[in-house]
This record gives sequence, structure tokens and C-alpha cells, in this order.
Amino acid sequence: MGLPLAVEVAAGPRHDSLYAEPVLRAVRIRRRGGRTRTRPKAVAGDKGYSYARIRRYLRRRKIKAVIPTRKDQRRRPGFDGEAYRRRNVVERCVGWLKESRAVATRFDKLAVNYLATVKLAMLQRYLRILTRNDSSDRA
Repeated sequence: MGLPLAVEVAAGPRHDSLYAEPVLRAVRIRRRGGRTRTRPKAVAGDKGYSYARIRRYLRRRKIKAVIPTRKDQRRRPGFDGEAYRRRNVVERCVGWLKESRAVATRFDKLAVNYLATVKLAMLQRYLRILTRNDSSDRA
């Protein structure tokens, strides 16, 4: 389905992996019983997230890391290739968010305004999926 769980805005030249921990801390997953989980079961990322710091953080929080190793690293046993193939859902969600022209081109000068634009696009994504599911339940 590809629902965005959290977002963080960073300076353009900074590497994405530096913001993995703040984004994961911002995740809130509501269960059906009303309780909220603060961590996903697994996190999939590309080779750009294959750093010991990120793997330690995930291990401490008991989150499964589905991240392939870079060429300069030793291969890790137990890499779940099947789960990694499902990472395309994330890429499609990011692509969908970028269909919003204001998100893709970043017209806003201030980061706080751009963050609001991205969150608005996320809300639109949620509403589109919610209304699609509601209409199929009525039929």
C-alpha cells in the first residue's frame, strides 16, 4: 500500500543516512486496539543505509534491518532478499509524493514550510487510500 509513516527535512548536501534515526524516532503505528507502536517490525533501505551506526540503532530497538551490504563491507548472513524486493513499495510511495509539484521542486524557501507541504501531500495520500477502501467496503 505504501503509507508514509514519518518525514524529516534535511539540508540538500547532507547524506540521507544521517536522518535515519530521527525519522525512526518519529514513527507512530496505531494498532487496531488503539495502542500505538513506536517502532516498525523491519526497516528496508538501500546500500546507502549500510552503516554500523544504523545497524546498531536498529538492533538496540529490536527492528529487523533489511539492508544489503556495500561493496566495501563483508556480506552479512541472513539477508532477507524477499523482504528487500518489497522495498519497491517505498520507492513507489516516494514517487507518488513527488507527483505533487510543490514537493518535487521545493518552491518553499524555509524548511518548516516545505515540511508542511510534504505532510500535506502525505495526508492526501492517506485520504486517497482511505476513501478508496471505504468505497470498496460499501459495494
